[in-house]
Amino acid sequence: MSIAAPTRSRVRLLTAAATVALAALSLTACNNGDGVRDEGASQQPSKSAPADGDSGKDTSAGSTTGDKTGSGTGAGSGNGTGATTKPKPQPASTGKNNPTASTARVTCNGSTVKVTAQSVSRPVNHMLLTVTNTGSKRCDLYGYPAVRFGEAQSVPPVIDDSQPQAVVSLPPGQSAYAGVALSGGDDGGGSNGRTEKTLEVFFQGRNTNDGGPGAKAALPAKGVYIDDSLKVTYWQQSMSDALTW
Repeated sequence: MSIAAPTRSRVRLLTAAATVALAALSLTACNNGDGVRDEGASQQPSKSAPADGDSGKDTSAGSTTGDKTGSGTGAGSGNGTGATTKPKPQPASTGKNNPTASTARVTCNGSTVKVTAQSVSRPVNHMLLTVTNTGSKRCDLYGYPAVRFGEAQSVPPVIDDSQPQAVVSLPPGQSAYAGVALSGGDDGGGSNGRTEKTLEVFFQGRNTNDGGPGAKAALPAKGVYIDDSLKVTYWQQSMSDALTW
């Protein structure tokens, strides 16, 4: 019994010595000349590699500068200075090229118009006077024609109902009309009937009966028959209005 106890003690000593020897061998195996490798805390993964052409710098802030000028200055290259260019004032019209200007209007008379006389079939015993502006300015026909057949000393009356709403005004080259009731008709309503072969037409002014020189109008070679019922219309803008009465 005394031999067994020491033997167990020796076994434990031998086991401990073997353990120390194994540990030493492990340390010797890990030493490769660079020292003992420490497997400490794992390293943080590196940032992803930049894409092609990227410098690797963090450019998430963009390339804009503080003044944000960019390529456009905002001032523009035109003449937009904020001030509106005012059109140049045009000279006042002298009436030369403005037919409605007062200085370009004259009274129609024998010096600016041509007058023709034409017999018509309807109404019967009527004649049509046509006045054409042969001048270079617009002319106005006031009132009605003062007709003179032969050597008559009086002016025949006007048909009041024929008065137009406005004065007839003729641009150069344009015509106006008046109707002449020559006699009382076939019923013999007139008196002092006679045949006349000459006719002269006189014009009225704006505020006077004298509108300037008259104009002669040719009559048919056989003349025209008139009597004391002779009347005229006001100057009309159209032929149909002149022959209504």
